[in-house]
Amino acid sequence: MRTRGRMIVAGLTVIGLIGAAVAVTRGDGAERPSTTAAAAEEGLGSATTSGASTAPGATASGGVAPGSQTEQKTEPNATAGPVRVRPAQVIAQAAPESVAYLRDRYRISATEAARRLALQELSAPLAARLTEQVPRSYGGMWLDQEAGGVLTVGATDVAAVRAAVAEVTDPVNVRVVAVRHALGQLAEAAAAIAVTLDASPGSDVVVDPRANEIVVLTGDQITADDPRLAEARRAAGVPTRTQVRTPATNVPKACDPRYCPQAPMRGGIRLDVPRDDGTVGGCTTGFNLTVGVRDAYVLTAGHCVVGGRHQQVDRTWHQFLGPKVPVTVEAPNPDLAENAYPYDYAIMPYQAGALPRWTYPRGARSTPSLVNYWCVADNPRCATSGSRDVRITGYVPWSAIQSGWVVCATGAAYTPKAGEQYVDSGAGAGYVPGTRCGEITGKSSGGIDVRICARPGDSGGPLFTEADGKALGILSNGDPGQGACTNPNERNSYAPISTILERVNARSGGRLRVRLATSGPGAGPVAR
Repeated sequence: MRTRGRMIVAGLTVIGLIGAAVAVTRGDGAERPSTTAAAAEEGLGSATTSGASTAPGATASGGVAPGSQTEQKTEPNATAGPVRVRPAQVIAQAAPESVAYLRDRYRISATEAARRLALQELSAPLAARLTEQVPRSYGGMWLDQEAGGVLTVGATDVAAVRAAVAEVTDPVNVRVVAVRHALGQLAEAAAAIAVTLDASPGSDVVVDPRANEIVVLTGDQITADDPRLAEARRAAGVPTRTQVRTPATNVPKACDPRYCPQAPMRGGIRLDVPRDDGTVGGCTTGFNLTVGVRDAYVLTAGHCVVGGRHQQVDRTWHQFLGPKVPVTVEAPNPDLAENAYPYDYAIMPYQAGALPRWTYPRGARSTPSLVNYWCVADNPRCATSGSRDVRITGYVPWSAIQSGWVVCATGAAYTPKAGEQYVDSGAGAGYVPGTRCGEITGKSSGGIDVRICARPGDSGGPLFTEADGKALGILSNGDPGQGACTNPNERNSYAPISTILERVNARSGGRLRVRLATSGPGAGPVAR
């Protein structure tokens, strides 16, 4: 297998660590939503609380930036008409499992759950507008589910931001709170620290929106005893803290998708991968990708084909123990696979002769790119919702994803029962593969942290929004666990789809033109 080098990417990551209480005067930085058309069109929002508690293993360091923006003048063009979204009932009808999650988790009515989902859909375009119109005042936002589903917006100039959000469709549940540092100021300081430490902004040095400070992640590119660290933090001029990158309890998800051999290729089905030592592991398919003009590829987790047990060219199969359907092969281009979270991806072409089996038939009237919404048999809500496919309509940039969003994930991990012909992924007896919905809890280490159960074998599986079919990321690692899902607070981490696309296109100098496919593989040209 080719050697894959590690690159520094010029970008900024914003993380979200769950806070405890809504504060009017303390504490929030913010995620920096994209102001591109791609970001503006995403119908999503955020959620979580303010509060500046320091995470376990972290050390606090305060600082006040020169020229602090606590006394800015109100910025011009604060309003430009209301930001509107679809009616709450329409969103709720498209997202029954998200409604069910909110009702069960927060003991609220279906009407209240629908209102919160509508506010979630409002938050992304609103964040993009605030970033563009009041960048010196905007301090980020989060949807605070614990405090009653309130969209909280941080501001260094409360009056300017209040004017900009005055005409939102749910003003009663949008709250503007004072923070000390604007997002842009924190972003610039984080980038400066990263340069000083020869690290990557967005992966090694990130912004915590609720604590309104910078987090320097140690244990990988940056060591805790780096002699430059203390001075870099002091020179930042804003509050910073250090935090160990990945808790020791986190384990990578091994893989073993189940049986789903029919076309078209979709996210959320098994990929069995023979290893060099003769054993078989696997992954779950994530999303369909297009490379170049119209070549169809499949995205899954990089650790499934990059590592000590994968020195040969890996081929993947569907149902390896029979009927052993060929699927993908490791790409010869080393830029298409990497295993260093959040850059945990493998972009794989189809094996010779395999693509026709996974494509829509020629002349198909509709060829959407799909994610398999596989109803979990041990979930009582499946009695009313049932299994279905979710059409992928695009993706949400990592910078626009916010804590508190209700999202769904599909995996195919499994431990077979006696007599069943499946490769054992190590999921443990009692785990049922399929789709589960939960909540985004933060964005540590440049990825997406969620409160959704997953097991070894779900790696590479898709994370997406149920209501509008937006791709978010693919499973990389998380809390250890086997068997049935019994821990309601289990957390797992996903590599963002936007981070993956930016990374691979940067590594290839833009030559590969890798992009998310919104049309499934077909016999005809792929929509561009």
